[in-house]
Order: sequence, then structure tokens, then C-alpha cells
Amino acid sequence: MSRRVFQLKGSCNNYPWGKKGQQSLAARLCKKTDKDFEIKDDEPYSEMWFGDYPGYPARVLKTGELLKDVLEKNKETLLGRKVIEKLGGQLPFLPKILSIAKALPLQIHPNKELAAKLHARDPDNFPDPNHKPEIALALSEFEVFAGFKPLAEIEPLFQLPALRPFVPADTTHWTDATLREVTRNLLKADAHTATHVSDSLLTTPATDLDDAAGTIPTLLPRLRAQYGPADPGALVALTCMNFLVLAPGEALFVPADGMHAYLSGDVVECMARSNNVLNAGFCPAAERGSIDLFADALSFRAHGRDDVMLPAKPTGKSRTGRTRVYAPPMSEFDMLRAELRAGEEDEVAESDGPAVLIVTRGTGTMEADGRTVELGEGAIWFVAPGVKVRWATEKGMEVHMAVV
Repeated sequence: MSRRVFQLKGSCNNYPWGKKGQQSLAARLCKKTDKDFEIKDDEPYSEMWFGDYPGYPARVLKTGELLKDVLEKNKETLLGRKVIEKLGGQLPFLPKILSIAKALPLQIHPNKELAAKLHARDPDNFPDPNHKPEIALALSEFEVFAGFKPLAEIEPLFQLPALRPFVPADTTHWTDATLREVTRNLLKADAHTATHVSDSLLTTPATDLDDAAGTIPTLLPRLRAQYGPADPGALVALTCMNFLVLAPGEALFVPADGMHAYLSGDVVECMARSNNVLNAGFCPAAERGSIDLFADALSFRAHGRDDVMLPAKPTGKSRTGRTRVYAPPMSEFDMLRAELRAGEEDEVAESDGPAVLIVTRGTGTMEADGRTVELGEGAIWFVAPGVKVRWATEKGMEVHMAVV
């Protein structure tokens, strides 16, 4: 393939937490490009992937070739020296659209050192040796548990009689080490104990709950309805974690080993090129990994909302300033977001690595690599290193572009 800019189609999956039928933005955007894709009303559609990872790979729209195969044959042109020499010689990020109807598993993604060990030991369950820090950028109202609340907000809750037994007996003041053991103990609670604690929290008067636990009366019944009263994920999430509601355009960053669980909404998600995960709640017991491994791996870098949020910033790549950047503290990618109103345009400078973009709203045109193409909602395009793009729209358009 000689073109440096070409259109892709993604692959959809059907995890049970996805939105059903036409309610799923992931499915609707997939259908816009892949005319053979059929949306069934009673089927959940959870994610559309559009990277080169083998699980649900993107393909070149015109030829049906796997993006992975095209990149492999044209590495110098399509990936560039930086990716070949420093980022593994393959697309270093994995972009997705997620449509979430109920809580995803309470999970972490192992860091590079742990991922390499787990992959060597159990490649069926840990299919690669890479880490998986990620960002999620809201396309609708987006509810999520991410990172830990400040210790000063967690500790008072564990004075409640039902929660006090989970605190190590020798605790005089709380540290992150205390929180690790509390999390471990909650996740190891048997079904009877977890149900008893959940029932107790459900009947605790709101006046006895700390302000930081104000979500318990509203969220606990909802989570019990989704996963039952014995699932320990709700106990950890509601007592220890930040609950965030993001508006469209807001984003968060989840580091490797950062605990999180998405609850509802539609998002653009992008991560380092990996599919490793350890689950500990909001899923059947058989799908949970080792709780000791999970607890030992936990990161405590995020303590509070401000540590989780990833604000948009101006980027020097944008000629008009209408494209902004979400820049996570990792080397694999940034996410650009262009929000163009009717009659507006922007030009984004070339990068030294590849980019993959998706039109999440509206219509317009893109000028790149010597030609102009029409852009519609759901259109996915690969852009090679060294290629600048110019977007224009008559009626308004929103574009998200992951770029090295």
C-alpha cells in the first residue's frame, strides 16, 4: 500500500455490560463504516476497537486487510523511526469506543514488570508483556470509580461496626499500607460476610455516613441489582474509591496498577497496546483473579479527584486552537480532540509517529496527503508520520485522534 492516509473499519464485541442494540454508540459508529455489520436489538455491544491488536482488529476499509499486516509491510512509512526504535515496531496504542450500561469489572492493569512475569507464566490469560495505562474521554455523561479517595475521607467510614473488622488490628493511624490491607480484606470477604456488610450499609442512616460516603444510599442498591449483594466490588468502590461523573469533553487517566470500574456512559478510550487485566469484583467469582496478586499490585498514586482527572490543554500542533490535547504521563500516545462549529476549520501539524482518528459527531472534510476526503460520523482514518491534516465542516464536527 502506497497511501499514507487510508480509511479503516473497527471490530465490535459483546460483553454483557454493554448497551443493547441501537442504544450502543459503539455499535452505531461501527455500523456507519461497516455496512455488513448487523445490530441486533437484544444483543449488548460494549466496545469497538480500531487498532492493530489481534483481539478485535481494525481492517483497511477498501481491501479488508488487517491493519497489523499493512503496518508490518510498510513500517518505515506508516510507523516511522521513533516507533520502530523506541515503541516496539507496532502501533503503540489501542483506541476504542465504549458504550456502558452497567458496571465493568473492578480491575487493574499490571505494570510492565508484572505483566511480563504474568505473560511468561500464563499467556492464555495475560496475552502480552506490556503495561496498559489508559485514558477515557467522555462522549456523554460518564460515571466511573477511579483511584482512591483521600485517606482522611476513608478512615471515618471504617469506624462503622460493620466495616471495623476489615481494618488491621494493630492500626494506630492510616497509611497506604493500611488501605492495601483493607482493600484485600474486603475483596476476600465470603458471600455471607459481604452480604451482611452490604445490608448493614444499606440500612445505615445517612446522618451516620461521612460526607465522602454520600453515594452509598443511591449507588449501593443499583450495584446490588446488577451484581447481587455478595459481590465485594461494591464494598471497595463505595467506601474507598472516588466516584466521578464526567461531562462530555472531560477525561481521566488511569495509571498502570490503578484500580477503576466504569459504570455508565459512552467514551473514547485509549491505552498502551495491551489487553492484560486483573478483575476483583463486579463479575462472577470465577472471573476474578488472585486477590493477593491484585492487592499487592495496587498503585496509590491517585488520592482524590484532581489526581484522576486529565484536563485538555492547548497544543502547538493546532493552527487555530480549535484542537486541544489530552496528554497522559506516558510515552505511547496523546489524544487530540477537535471541536469544530459550523463553518470552522483547523489544521493539525504532522507528528513523528502514526495517528488514528475517529469522527464522533457531525460531518466535514479532511485534506491530507494530497487529497480531500469526506468525513462522516463513525469514519476512522489512519494517518502516517509526517502527514499534516486539515479539517473543515459546514455544519459542525467532532474528531478524536490518538497520536504518538
